[in-house]
Amino acid sequence: MASEPAVLDRRPPLSLPSPPLDWLTLADAFEAACLLRCMPPPAGVRPARAAVAYPAPVVEFNREDAAQRMRQLLDRVGIPVGHELAVGGLRRRYELHRLRVPHEHRVDYARLMAVGWRQGRRELFTPSVPGASTARRIWVPRLAEAAWRSALLAGGRHVRRHILGVRLTDRELAAVLIRSAALLGVPAQLRPGTGCFLVSVAKGPDRDRILDRTTLAPARAAGPA
Repeated sequence: MASEPAVLDRRPPLSLPSPPLDWLTLADAFEAACLLRCMPPPAGVRPARAAVAYPAPVVEFNREDAAQRMRQLLDRVGIPVGHELAVGGLRRRYELHRLRVPHEHRVDYARLMAVGWRQGRRELFTPSVPGASTARRIWVPRLAEAAWRSALLAGGRHVRRHILGVRLTDRELAAVLIRSAALLGVPAQLRPGTGCFLVSVAKGPDRDRILDRTTLAPARAAGPA
């Protein structure tokens, strides 16, 4: 009697874990991932589909400086992006900046955003220990700065006489901001709102420290050839 043919295992092979990013790449990828988490899915994309396809290859910003920062970060990690500008509104005009990752770069983009977020978050929440490397002592505060910079650029700013705050819909990013503020020596508060979270710091030295640590230096003008 002939033996039955062996049944091949048709399950797709497990993908190997991505290697950790170097600190410079991590800082850029983590900040870009934070910018993404500040923004809702593009118009016309259902939340369920957006969650499955995250990060979506198209992201929309209503502030030019946030879109330009995202372009700069992705350019530095080798991901090209197209920039489209749409103008809408009747009485009150507004601009919508749509960034689109080309199809051939979307796999690398999705992997980089996922790895950048996971590794950056892990570094922020890893307790400091005596004897930590010099690189870690330098770069972890920079990750904290990157998280707050992205939230101030792309989140919903909530400025009152006594606080500087941002509104977010992403619970994990809100937790990252609380932890990042602590690493920068600033106490922050988290308050749940209707469909969002408000993360705030007090006006005065705390507000000034956050703004000082997250402000980018102006680009240097090119010198004479």
